[in-house]
Parts: sequence; structure tokens; C-alpha cells
Amino acid sequence: MTNFKIRTFGRTELAQLYCPELCPQAAFRKLNQWIDLYPNLREELLASGLSPKSRTYTPAQVGLIVGALGEPGEN
Repeated sequence: MTNFKIRTFGRTELAQLYCPELCPQAAFRKLNQWIDLYPNLREELLASGLSPKSRTYTPAQVGLIVGALGEPGEN
């Protein structure tokens, strides 16, 4: 386990933690691909209040993402 803390993250900020080798926009697209591939994750995020116009993830949304994909940098 790393010292990752659940908090509010900008969407590209969180994406770059998962894909540090990619530019911010590419990292965000990749994170969205992973979210869409994980069963029901997109629906859970939408139910928690995520909107396509959201620029940030709430701590609850970050918790859902980390719960599904694991902590950034665990690979």
C-alpha cells in the first residue's frame, strides 16, 4: 500500500497519477476507458453525482475509482 489519500482531485490530476507517462489529456482519456471497462463503475459514479461537465472528482467518487481500479502506482 502507498500513502495515497482519498480527497477531491481534479480529473486530469487523478488521471496523471494512474498514467504519469501520458500528457494530461491522454491520461484522462485512458482513465475514462478504464472506468467504462469496469462493470457498473460509470453508473456508480453517475449515481454519486458525477456529470460530464464535472472538472473534479469528489472524495466519494475517488473512493469508487480506487476501489475498482486500485490505488494509483500499485502496478
